[in-house]
Amino acid sequence: MTGPPTHATPADAAQAEAVQLRLRRHVRLDDSGPAPGAPGTVAGVDVAYDDGRGVVAAAAVVLDAVTLDVVEEATAVGPVAFPYVPGLLAFRELPAVLDALGALHRTPDLVVCDGYGIAHPRGFGLASHLGVLTGLPAFGVAKNPFTFRHAPPAARRGAHTPLLDGDTEVGRALRTREGVKPVFVSPGHRTTLDSACAHTLALTPAHRLPETTRRADRLCRAALRAAA
Repeated sequence: MTGPPTHATPADAAQAEAVQLRLRRHVRLDDSGPAPGAPGTVAGVDVAYDDGRGVVAAAAVVLDAVTLDVVEEATAVGPVAFPYVPGLLAFRELPAVLDALGALHRTPDLVVCDGYGIAHPRGFGLASHLGVLTGLPAFGVAKNPFTFRHAPPAARRGAHTPLLDGDTEVGRALRTREGVKPVFVSPGHRTTLDSACAHTLALTPAHRLPETTRRADRLCRAALRAAA
């Protein structure tokens, strides 16, 4: 392959699964992305749906990786491109997310997705898919553990336990606030599990969810309301 893969909406679930299996061989789990705490930018992406109208709104919010101040933001609104199928949510979200990222004036150094990376039935969740398509370092921070098992982490901030697919660690249940339920972190592309967890803690100084996710969530919901 001479360039990055391009996105096309598959015709059905079987074709979508085949795309995931084909593209997942391009995933790189390494530390070629930025180090936690290093100067640079980090983007959060999120989407909101109006299923009644068949519309999806995506937001990309870029923060300074050190101060967490907003550097830039962009939105995109379009039709829902793919039906809801567990494990194939990336195909519903990617067209709008790619448009929102493409509307930015600067390329972020890292992308955080509200979802999964390799913690996925075929090892290729949204963060992996987006990372492979764009070439950007990416990881996922999810609110729920999907189909994988984990032991509860200790109550202190920073405590974690493996998120297991059989005997394979595909992510971690990570406590970002003391005594608050954990989030579920998995590397997507050009990140490792250790670096993804360190970035997540740096992005959660005051809340359970990363500031990237919180700000992108608000922005995509506002964009969806404005498109009504």
